[in-house]
Amino acid sequence: MRRLLLVPLLALAAVTATVFASLAPAASASAAQAASAAPAAVTASVALPNSMASTGDSITRSFNATTSGCFLSDCPQYSWSTGTSTVTSHYQRILAANPQISGNVFNDAKTGAKMAALDAQMKTAASQGAQYVTVMMGANDVCTSSRATMTPTATLQSQFQTALGNFFAARPNSQVFVSSIPNIYQLWAVLHTNSSARNAWSSFGICQSMLSSSNTEADRQAVLTQEKNDNAALASVCAQYVNCKWDNLATFNYQFTASDVSRIDYFHPSVSGQSRLAGTTWSAGFWPGV
Repeated sequence: MRRLLLVPLLALAAVTATVFASLAPAASASAAQAASAAPAAVTASVALPNSMASTGDSITRSFNATTSGCFLSDCPQYSWSTGTSTVTSHYQRILAANPQISGNVFNDAKTGAKMAALDAQMKTAASQGAQYVTVMMGANDVCTSSRATMTPTATLQSQFQTALGNFFAARPNSQVFVSSIPNIYQLWAVLHTNSSARNAWSSFGICQSMLSSSNTEADRQAVLTQEKNDNAALASVCAQYVNCKWDNLATFNYQFTASDVSRIDYFHPSVSGQSRLAGTTWSAGFWPGV
């Protein structure tokens, strides 16, 4: 879409699958089981990193977080992952306990990015020497112009497998935190009675696969099912790597409110939403007690 049209397609712009080359989309039952499963054991004594990078889409770029300075633009200072202002991001939490990370932080996410772009982003993070990388990618693969244009789960999983495999080949001792894709059905449920939200979604063509006014409940449930399968795919790939930490659906299950959503596009997290996202993901990560 264009800045805002590209929002979700750009977005959720732009927030989160070579897998098993022969892998087919998971069945619903196995998908749900995989998504809720804990990843391979990660030691609780992982040292705090001296450098970090974020990868993902517009959520991690904090697109449209506030009308003050962020109107139709990125405001990475408010990013849940690498933000430096008011949101108590992952970076800020690490900095408070480990001053050596000061300044060694990179936001490699791109507004509008889909899973196909993750490999390049993680290669950049590897070249930056990032000891800790956050991933929130996949929202734009679900949030498209229609159900027919969503990225197939098997494709998303293959792309994610390639990205993680290449990163850990280059940085085997780094830590990767993988967030689940936010629940876009909940976004609809919270805001579909808000006329301003409906107008924004329609006028700018935001996430029409889920948010189109012509969708039936069956349409929305079909999109939700694919999102659940996508999250299961992310969990399955992450579990293959001892230094990968899956959030166990913490982001997907987070019950956000209308105040957590941007008043510009009624789609991206607001500053308060970024702050809540930071806390939710941190609690599901490597160092929840820090």
